[in-house]
Amino acid sequence: MAPRRQPGPAEILVTQVRSAIGTKPKHRATLRALGLRRIGQSNVLADRPEIRGMLAGVSHLVTVTQAPARPPRRGDAAAKKAGSP
Repeated sequence: MAPRRQPGPAEILVTQVRSAIGTKPKHRATLRALGLRRIGQSNVLADRPEIRGMLAGVSHLVTVTQAPARPPRRGDAAAKKAGSP
């Protein structure tokens, strides 16, 4: 019997809402590691403890929301079940 596949990790949408100017170098580095460069930029990240820890350090600079559901990619098993060629 084949092992069960776990569903993919939950995703969160992280948006930078305040400037990194005047913040500590560690905070600026954390923003860069999260893939954020400027105010208003967003990035979809996996909801993992490592990411949550990074967000806790720069919570005053970012907002975190649930990522919108992505449509299935072409060739996914879910798409094939739905009747797509």
